[in-house]
Amino acid sequence: MKGTYMTAAEAMSLINSGDHIFIQGSTSIPETLCAALAERLRDIRDVVIYNAFAVADRPAPYCIEELKDNFTLRSFFVSNSVRHWLDRGYGSTIPRFLGEVPALFRDGTCPIDVALINCSLPDKDGNVSFGVSADLATAAVECARVVIAQINPHMPFSFGDPVINIRDIDACVEVDDPLVEVPTAVPNDAEVKIGNFIAEIIPDGATLQIGVGGIPNAVIRALADHKHLGLHTEAMTDGVLPLLQSGVIDNSLKKVEPGKSVASLALGSRKLYDLMDYNHDMIFRDVAWTNDPFRIAQNPRVVSINSCLEIDLTGQVCADSIGERIFSGVGGQHDFVYGASRSEGGISFLAMTATTNKGLNKIKPILTPGAGVVTTRFQTNYIVTEYGAVDLRGKDLAQRARLLISIAAPQFRDDLTRAAVARFGSAFLRLQ
Repeated sequence: MKGTYMTAAEAMSLINSGDHIFIQGSTSIPETLCAALAERLRDIRDVVIYNAFAVADRPAPYCIEELKDNFTLRSFFVSNSVRHWLDRGYGSTIPRFLGEVPALFRDGTCPIDVALINCSLPDKDGNVSFGVSADLATAAVECARVVIAQINPHMPFSFGDPVINIRDIDACVEVDDPLVEVPTAVPNDAEVKIGNFIAEIIPDGATLQIGVGGIPNAVIRALADHKHLGLHTEAMTDGVLPLLQSGVIDNSLKKVEPGKSVASLALGSRKLYDLMDYNHDMIFRDVAWTNDPFRIAQNPRVVSINSCLEIDLTGQVCADSIGERIFSGVGGQHDFVYGASRSEGGISFLAMTATTNKGLNKIKPILTPGAGVVTTRFQTNYIVTEYGAVDLRGKDLAQRARLLISIAAPQFRDDLTRAAVARFGSAFLRLQ
């Protein structure tokens, strides 16, 4: 009987050998269910586990040596809880733009037998919300044969797609599991400079997509005097709270969901989760909906702000790997870069400090061998470091090289210039 409460161990009896299991992510990994799953995997075989973007405070309990032959992990985004497992070759990644993953569930390319999710307490009508993580969970719940849910008082009730009636859940497990809280990244001096460069270019009335980390937070801090900004993003973070509370983000000029802040997932502090709880001014949607470039483009003046790991002199951007090692995933970078390019007055920014923490150059003659191209040279718009912001749109390869060298760390500019001369010849030299 659906909507039945039981223990986590009892719920795991609904999982069988050969099943394909989706585990919810963001900051809402259903940890009690995952621990029970680890025990269940001792008795079953040929299981496939799908996971995606998530922030965990512990390694995944099923990623232990004695279970390595019982299941395969297939990841759409390498999260911190499973990175060690994938590095050891016990699983692999599925390359796909995050906004296109729900289609893999819906058309059966990646079948889902069981969805493990983390839900709020029920409202008066018996509806629960999987709150901070609509992203892939919406499609997984829709497609799963069996839905197993933690009923968790710490999960906010968010409106939009992550709502399901408790009668449609096959097994409910009461838990008291606090959500992971992600500290607000404090920008360093270089990131503050980058944030200021970007904020100077953003117009009033822009619709923002903002990534996660020190650079996005530096941008947000520099937007305090802007007016009538909107929010249509993949991830909602604590960083936007000051702009929401001050009214700088009022969503008044958006065309898609005007008056509402739109996101697919949230990761932040308890302050953010509490603000989300039964808040009609925020709406969370399936990532296939939020990240649809054509829907994004319906808003005017879309501004996409994302980070990257390295870029070459032609404008090819790597954001998911360190050489051959897949470190994270694509997320929504491509979707929002493309959506911004189709938006009236849209702009996209890809930002990074000019060097790594070890002082290595991030602007390179060619990408590190094995590095993946997330944003192609055909899509790059503004590239920003602490040394400036340059617009590559409409620039030829030699012009791009000259612009990118101008925002590289000074100690690497001579070497980059020699590489550009060797590659682009007189077309580059004439620009001096």
